[in-house]
Amino acid sequence: MLIQKILGIIFVILGPFLIIKTEWILENFGPIEWAEDKLRTSGGSRFFYKMVGLLMIFFGMAMVLGLFEGMVLWVFGPLLPK
Repeated sequence: MLIQKILGIIFVILGPFLIIKTEWILENFGPIEWAEDKLRTSGGSRFFYKMVGLLMIFFGMAMVLGLFEGMVLWVFGPLLPK
């Protein structure tokens, strides 16, 4: 449980970094060809990095608040055998 909270805090810290420093990340790691091709927006890689940052914040907060396990069971519960 403690590891989940620590990982959640790390996600909450890295998420805004991805959103704020998108241009720096793009300059250092380059564009993502899949994102440029499939997202069809001007700057598909930038949009992809920002979406990953938002998802990291969302899942990080869920981990810190103890809601992550419930979310996973809600989404994947119907796929699990009873």
